Amino acid sequence: MIGVGKTFPGVKALEAVDFVVEAGEVHALLGENGAGKSTLLRILSGAQPPDVGEILLDGRKVTIPSPQAAQRLGIATIYQEFTLIPDLSIAENIYLGREPGARGLVNWKRMAEDASEVCRRVGLSRDPHTKTRVLSVAEQQLVEIARALSISARLIIMDEPTAALSSIEVERLLEIIHRLRSEGISVILVTHRLEEAKTVCDRFTVLRDGTDVGCGSIVGTPIGDIVKLMVGREVDDTRLGRMEPSRGAVAIEVCALSRARHASDVSSIELTDVSFHALRGEVLGIAGLVGSGRTEVARAIFGADPFDSGSVRIGGKTIRLRSPRDAIRAGIGLVPEDRKNQALFLALSIRENLSISAQHRLVKWGQVIDRGAEVRMVEDFRRRLNIRMANREQAVGNLSGGNQQKVVLARWMALKPDVLIVDEPTRGIDIGAKAEVHAILRQMAEAGMAVVVISSELPEVMRVSDRIITMREGRITGELQSADATPQKLMTLMMLREAA
Repeated sequence: MIGVGKTFPGVKALEAVDFVVEAGEVHALLGENGAGKSTLLRILSGAQPPDVGEILLDGRKVTIPSPQAAQRLGIATIYQEFTLIPDLSIAENIYLGREPGARGLVNWKRMAEDASEVCRRVGLSRDPHTKTRVLSVAEQQLVEIARALSISARLIIMDEPTAALSSIEVERLLEIIHRLRSEGISVILVTHRLEEAKTVCDRFTVLRDGTDVGCGSIVGTPIGDIVKLMVGREVDDTRLGRMEPSRGAVAIEVCALSRARHASDVSSIELTDVSFHALRGEVLGIAGLVGSGRTEVARAIFGADPFDSGSVRIGGKTIRLRSPRDAIRAGIGLVPEDRKNQALFLALSIRENLSISAQHRLVKWGQVIDRGAEVRMVEDFRRRLNIRMANREQAVGNLSGGNQQKVVLARWMALKPDVLIVDEPTRGIDIGAKAEVHAILRQMAEAGMAVVVISSELPEVMRVSDRIITMREGRITGELQSADATPQKLMTLMMLREAA
């Protein structure tokens, strides 16, 4: 890709970007959210046309007017949000729109056989007739890769493929990427996990503010140098937790929270006697491996899921949790791990998303929204949280992941809850925005809020928390002060079956 440029109303997304991927290499495309990575890849995959620039494949200039044209050229894209249809089988999803057969009739036997063969290449042993809705996230990822291989892809684009995978699943995916490279297939890997890029990639390109600012061999380049290219500044990775919360200032107390696994949902996590507290002015971290029950505890506390026994107390008073409305009224907020599906109205503006929960505080004359007050509130949070946007009427779905997360945090800051639970606060967010989100969480705690942070990244938990509890298989297994925590100690507690 040579001299590629793309402008949207009020935003120059790309400016004279050069991007070269060699045959049979794994190439890391790096940069903060909003750096232009997604736009560049949408152009390469045929989803958007460039305003200027050209694309060469094997030295020959090509145009890619549509995703179908990209597939015909051997370019396949696997997006962070999967594009599988849940009620179709594995085979049907792999060959959707390209079903084998003749005279308008599908050769179902051949399709199943072909699907089995391509699934074997990626290590998926499922029956090709299996509905994709019953597959795990990792298995769905393999189906996406199998679909790419089924079109004889020469170049596979993977956008944050490990964001929702466990460490074991990540290792398996990286092995598959190695295998693809050995077969001569090129892979573009978009990731915010630089350790993974170091493990599997050959070269890297960094975008910043819509321009390419550096490229080279990833093996000989220190991670610190790559980070400097990405953010254009030094990123402070020291621990933020420095506070000593006052004893007795308990904001929330969870007592013996339990829930049985229901036969109708075999993937549900059983919770057993989960008890902990969080103090006003502290950040409490919850660490655990995938399936440990961290998210299930958060949803139960927020009234999103029922629990069988136990209690939740706010300020010493037991509250009844029949719905999230009850939790909000009691002073509990939740930033869910899936912000796009569970926290944001993607088609609505930044202004509407930010103020929607606090509109009762913006009413004048008893029934009319004070638009002036609403605009002032939005602008105040834009400045305080450094939300990068063209204007407040921009659709929130067009923001980068980091800025979307800031909008969700601002919404809760406007409501001023006593307790805010933040599940995976920086999932899919670049390293520069991570530091900003961590600072915002600390600001919330310093303002007197109890902040509960759930994260699968141990460095994040250690960096932002004052105190950390660990979970395994729906149980609390230990507690450490952040100053005493190390990855080894936390991992040991996370692997225990019984409470320490």
